[in-house]
Amino acid sequence: MRAVWYEKCGAAADVLRLGDLACPQPGPDQVLVRVLVSGVNPHDVKKRSGWTGGSLPAERVIPHSDGAGVVAAVGSGVSGARIGERVWVMHASDAYAGAGAAAEYAIVHEDHAVPLPHGVGFDVGACLGVPFMTAHDAVLRDGPVAGQTVLVQGGAGAVAAYAIQIAVLGGADVIASASSPEKAGIAMRLGARATVDYRAADASAHIMQLTSGRGVNRIIEVDFGANLALDQAVIQPHGIIASYSSSRVREPLFPYYAFASRAVTIHIVQGMLLTHGRARAGIRHVTELLSGGLLTHMIARIFPMEHTADAHALQESGTAIGKVLVASAD
Repeated sequence: MRAVWYEKCGAAADVLRLGDLACPQPGPDQVLVRVLVSGVNPHDVKKRSGWTGGSLPAERVIPHSDGAGVVAAVGSGVSGARIGERVWVMHASDAYAGAGAAAEYAIVHEDHAVPLPHGVGFDVGACLGVPFMTAHDAVLRDGPVAGQTVLVQGGAGAVAAYAIQIAVLGGADVIASASSPEKAGIAMRLGARATVDYRAADASAHIMQLTSGRGVNRIIEVDFGANLALDQAVIQPHGIIASYSSSRVREPLFPYYAFASRAVTIHIVQGMLLTHGRARAGIRHVTELLSGGLLTHMIARIFPMEHTADAHALQESGTAIGKVLVASAD
């Protein structure tokens, strides 16, 4: 099979290789998926670049944990009826050391190959995995948001775009932050009532004005360390912050008493490490929304497998609006 891999960390153009590898075989409770499209997530490029630190899990690493395609074979304990099923996949990197979805075939646990509803394309399926599951857990892990005000930071990002929609569909009043008029417009089209420029000196005052001085009940946070001061200024007593990244300030200095005085709950959300119950809830929810045609999916660009390095470079540039995808077939 054709696959993309790296054997050391570094710049995408320097370390990513395209070639032929032996096709893996599914083990017990696993399925082999003919991958048609895979998705590039921030953690994929951070691992490849060495940003996250640590050693490689194997001598050769195939990137990408998300994708979509067709079940080609099944391991023991899995019904043969699944062969030919259209699926979106997550956790492709968990199948074995060095595994990933940037290949013509990938192995996943049968629970991580989720049927695609009729009419939903493989490009959409490859968008879901980490972004939707992270957004679902961040928005709903503490219960319904109906009647609450939710601030979604970085409203045009892949996770944030789903978070806005999940919160709005759940009955929340959503305010999104954005760094440009284009991104603000996207957040509004996704359902946000208003947007603020998080870089502006009066961002917190603007949010307080939008909430008639009450502040927000929940914050979905894309850059915890960089946005601490803003979050602190606008979170209500007993509010909840669910953060899934902290890139600009990797090890923030935490103002404990500023949040303790308001009894604020802070969660670190890891979409790649959800409990079984929360993962199943996310899968049920996305299936319902996809079946009802209720979700908008932000796709920045689809690259051919030969240009996977360019896909990684676009993801790392911070300029992509939506999910960056790699097609392993026409």
